[in-house]
Amino acid sequence: MATPQPTTATTATAGPAAERTALLRDLLPAPARRRTRVGLVAGGLGTYWPQFPGLLPQLKESAAYVADRFRQMDAEVTDVGFISDAQEGAAAAEQLRRADCDLIVLFLTTYLTSSMVLPIAKRSHAPVLVIDLQPSEKMDHASFDTGAWLAYCGQCPVPEVGNVFRRAGIPFRSVSGWLRQESAWRRIEQWIRAAHVRAALRHARHGLMGHVYPGMLDVSTDLTLLPATFGSHVEVLEFDDLRHRVEKVTEAETRERMELARKVFTLDDSVVDEDFAWGATVSVALDRLVEDFGLDTLAYYHRGLDGELYERLGAGMILGASLLTARGVPAAGEYELRTSLAQLASQCVGAGGSFTEIQALNFEDGVVEMGHDGPGHLAVSSRDPLLRGLGVYHGKRGWGVSVEFDVQHGPVTLLGLGQDADGSLSFVTAEGTVVPGPLLEIGNTTSRVDFGRDPGEWVDAWSATGVGHHWSLAVGRHAADFRTAASLLGIDHREV
Repeated sequence: MATPQPTTATTATAGPAAERTALLRDLLPAPARRRTRVGLVAGGLGTYWPQFPGLLPQLKESAAYVADRFRQMDAEVTDVGFISDAQEGAAAAEQLRRADCDLIVLFLTTYLTSSMVLPIAKRSHAPVLVIDLQPSEKMDHASFDTGAWLAYCGQCPVPEVGNVFRRAGIPFRSVSGWLRQESAWRRIEQWIRAAHVRAALRHARHGLMGHVYPGMLDVSTDLTLLPATFGSHVEVLEFDDLRHRVEKVTEAETRERMELARKVFTLDDSVVDEDFAWGATVSVALDRLVEDFGLDTLAYYHRGLDGELYERLGAGMILGASLLTARGVPAAGEYELRTSLAQLASQCVGAGGSFTEIQALNFEDGVVEMGHDGPGHLAVSSRDPLLRGLGVYHGKRGWGVSVEFDVQHGPVTLLGLGQDADGSLSFVTAEGTVVPGPLLEIGNTTSRVDFGRDPGEWVDAWSATGVGHHWSLAVGRHAADFRTAASLLGIDHREV
């Protein structure tokens, strides 16, 4: 299973939002998963050591500081130490290959030859980040000799390494700075967040249950595409898999789930007890389905007919799917496999990730109204989420309870997965600001997003990217995180 990441939006401010975030974390604990793995190796040219005896101890001191900073990050770090020649570089490459890293960081402490690091990038089958962090902001030219200067020469081989990587067909990424420069470390940390996304998508198990919403051609996804692009697995499920588990849910378990829901949601007067109990029963069964199949995401849809069991199962998913999403197992309706993957990526940067589409445009206020019926990520809500009873789900069969809330006011980032004619996937992002104003009260997650331009022009630009009908909405500014993650995943990034 994929990397554990925050199950709630980390950008929540103090006060009620923070209290709700803490409550959700306590009531809906995230499943234990594989941690992100980062490989670390430092190096310099061994020819220097006998010539300048004080140089290597100084460089190893810098390497120890870098290793300590990495150990403080939310990742499992494999530090293979310091290399001084091509033979040691090859040995480090083998260690890192066995470690199955999601990202490898090469710390160039001084000049080294590209032959020392090419095997690491070539044999490890992991993306590589080159960092060069000199000891301080500048040299003391009056007192420095050659040995002291060489400790500041980590930038010297960066163009050489970049050239060799390009000639070898290896994407080149680098962060240059000085050892305690926090702005440089913020850039490095962005690559670690991107590694979280890569780790999650590499090892994720995506559940796909039911069938595509009739006529939505954009939703259809080649099931080979995700394993081929990311390495993840798609588990094809039947609604019978859910039915079998629903039949085994006891009345006591249903009552317990209803009590949990009352702690998480405000119940509207429109909620019918029978529908609430059915949603709670389906929720218990969904938890078992996810556990039994080891799922990291779930996309589903079933049309049904005339109130039969499978129609009721499809209509009873929203409560349980929203609770799963809050736990860090994103769920998406309408068979939206690519959107559930986008929600997982949003989850990895600690920003929520709620199932979203365009609802309407408000040209007077200059906003795009967004939201969706079905499951939403509770952590992005501006208030206690509401359970509302619906006599009909628009465009779908069935009836029951739906989740309603408005998104926290402030910055948000959209992430969708686009697909081109050749089948290749892309990350598509846009950053906007959720602003106050009138919202529908129809059992949907809703928001008014200001993109700083005419809303009609924004829709045209967004639709031209190949993003598809749905996407993930996350709290905060994260386009740079997703652009960085796309680099590690080897896919395009398009920003509107």
